[in-house]
Amino acid sequence: MDRYELRREDYSLSEDQTDLLSAYQKFFKANCSIESVRAAEATGFDKGLWERLCATGATSMALPESVGGDGATMVDLALVAEEIGRSLAPVPWIDHVCAARLLARLGALGPDDGAIVSGEQIVGLDPRQVDAGGRRLVPCGSIADHIVVRDGDDVVRLTFDTRPPHVDNIGRLPMAWVDPAAADAATVLASGPQALAAYQLALDEWRLLTAAALAGLVEETMTIAAEFAKTRYTLGVPIATLQGISHPLANMAIVVQGGRALARRAAWYLDNEPDARPELGPSAFVFMAEESSKAATMAVHIQGGLGVSAEAAATAYLVRARGWPLAGGDPGATAVRIAHIVAARESA
Repeated sequence: MDRYELRREDYSLSEDQTDLLSAYQKFFKANCSIESVRAAEATGFDKGLWERLCATGATSMALPESVGGDGATMVDLALVAEEIGRSLAPVPWIDHVCAARLLARLGALGPDDGAIVSGEQIVGLDPRQVDAGGRRLVPCGSIADHIVVRDGDDVVRLTFDTRPPHVDNIGRLPMAWVDPAAADAATVLASGPQALAAYQLALDEWRLLTAAALAGLVEETMTIAAEFAKTRYTLGVPIATLQGISHPLANMAIVVQGGRALARRAAWYLDNEPDARPELGPSAFVFMAEESSKAATMAVHIQGGLGVSAEAAATAYLVRARGWPLAGGDPGATAVRIAHIVAARESA
């Protein structure tokens, strides 16, 4: 038996990970109410929440100790991402940590980049699967101090003296059109196959953490719908007792557990055996991209007229469930990538 044989089938959390999850549950519950989420919708960013989040070490934890980080595992990061999704936190944490990890991987995060490690400066990336050249929509483009993009065979860091203007979007993200040709400074960080492989790994991490966030989002959506169903009566009984309500709620619970398990499994493999199951992270993303929208839509339906009102929390979760996965382009492109990975392994 090798040292990983049992762990490959056991994705239970360690005591430290359980404490980490509990700490961030309490943090977002105390600092990110649905009212504050609504207040930040115009820009997609809550600067005060971001500063408080960074003060907890949420940005430095994601980086290796060699660059001033804390060396957290991908499983640890997935736990934080889950709580970000649960609270709809308007902060660019997933984009920032994936881009910062990419900079560290390329040796482009030096002693002078402590502001990136601490989160004082925000760094983002273009999470699309392919490089189409020219302008591209970047999820945190309107607030990032640095943006890492793929330009042909090069990985380039862009800096703008004036940030690109915010573009309204259904995910309520601080999204902007970014044109590498218009950047005030463009630094080629690395070139060639190894550089592109490092960038692809950052994209896989982005999708994995987004999948974890969507699992948290669906669980909170389910909670909102379930609480309503337990207190709303028809014909003298709670509507939660009706099959047309109870069965969809059970399906939502299955989505939460399935998506969470898949994301944590993918995170464990990415930490320990990255070449063994590279399709797991993209698979978690494709699964949650489809199922989160269905689950959030059902939550709105369960609440009826209240659910479709603009001020309802369920509506806020629905638009995020539909918008967040699209920040990385068409999820179908990720499904194609999964097919290529599996086909190449089977043919080999």
